[in-house]
Amino acid sequence: MTEFLQQLINGLSLGAIYALLALGYTMVYGVLRFINFAHADVFMVGSFAGYYAARHVPAGTIWGGLAVLFIAMAACTVLGVAIERFTYRPLRNAPRLNILITAIGMSLLLEYGVQLLFGSTPRNFPAVFPTSQLHLGGLTVSSNQVIVIAVSAVLLVGLQLVVFRTRLGAAMRAVSLNPRAAQLVGINLNTVVTFTFALGSALAGAGGVLYAMNYPSIDPFMGVMPGLKAFVAAILGGIGSLPGAALGALILGFAETFVGGSAYSTYKDAIAFGLLIVIMLLRPAGLLGRLTVEKV
Repeated sequence: MTEFLQQLINGLSLGAIYALLALGYTMVYGVLRFINFAHADVFMVGSFAGYYAARHVPAGTIWGGLAVLFIAMAACTVLGVAIERFTYRPLRNAPRLNILITAIGMSLLLEYGVQLLFGSTPRNFPAVFPTSQLHLGGLTVSSNQVIVIAVSAVLLVGLQLVVFRTRLGAAMRAVSLNPRAAQLVGINLNTVVTFTFALGSALAGAGGVLYAMNYPSIDPFMGVMPGLKAFVAAILGGIGSLPGAALGALILGFAETFVGGSAYSTYKDAIAFGLLIVIMLLRPAGLLGRLTVEKV
């Protein structure tokens, strides 16, 4: 039972990080109906922004850690808005294949651009928050895990409030349902899309810092595997559904940690894609997604 509870805590921490990343995928898909494959590399840039920000704040303190988190989120917000404005907006009415190829190109540009600027050598991420361990019986809970879960919970609740309690959130939902009708009633599509990218990129920046805290080695290609798993989580939960993305991320986090703690630990990465296949066979729209019927 102790080992089960320990893996449950580990899975919750990992799933919370995947959720922050998966929500960016699902928000952009919900509004624009395409997958932003550069999103995982925005996550990577968030880790690097946090790494360099930590040099200029009192690291190892609560306020220093929050400052690093805020700087990384701000940097990724600016990057996400720039990507949308100069890369995706000119192709908004182009065929989806063109946008997909451009997204992959932007992903590679970010990876090799960071490698050119900062080198390919992995860097140790500093302890930006106070580090300690809490022992409860046979359970060991690190302060980093508590911070990851707490910060992720606050950000997810904040996102829920923004999407469902604000005018911009209502505009996002309207554009997601019917972009043309939303424009006819006066909603500015460019503003909504920019806001969506800003919001998703900020969450990715926070996820990058939180991930680097628990797995403290960063490099220009660190976003590839977490990005793939977060994408799988968004599909599992139902692409376009915010609660679905969070649910899929938690399921994936739990599955990965439980498999990682078993005799089949070498297959923990494969479990993500195995889950995707099973869910797609049983529920093609995802756990909380809905199948849509298109008239032709």
